[in-house]
Amino acid sequence: MNTARLIYVAGTRPPPLPSSVSSSFSVQRSLQSTQPVPAARLPYRVKLSAGKRYAWCACGHSKRQPFCDGAHRSKAPNISPLLFTSDKDKAVMLCACKQTKSSPYCDGSHFKVIIRDAVKYVKRLFK
Repeated sequence: MNTARLIYVAGTRPPPLPSSVSSSFSVQRSLQSTQPVPAARLPYRVKLSAGKRYAWCACGHSKRQPFCDGAHRSKAPNISPLLFTSDKDKAVMLCACKQTKSSPYCDGSHFKVIIRDAVKYVKRLFK
């Protein structure tokens, strides 16, 4: 194969694949999460108002953490926000690591995330 045919100018579309290749080969055009990503290592302390409805970000991509801004629609379409209503005015800790078993509230799972990240860091130091 002539390698010059594989080069194309940035900003232009690459040449189409031959039909023998394109029929059995597909390329995903955008990366989408199927698993939540940690938005932060520690939970968010927020004040909730009685009777108000909230949408907790379950995917981790929202720029308005810990609440949903709709980013999941393009970045993690299989992960929906958790809708909940507070029964009274109160301050709570909402999960930011997205690993809690008691969504949307923090259950301490972030300690596992912190330890996992620390182990990865140490392993990289000694490679």
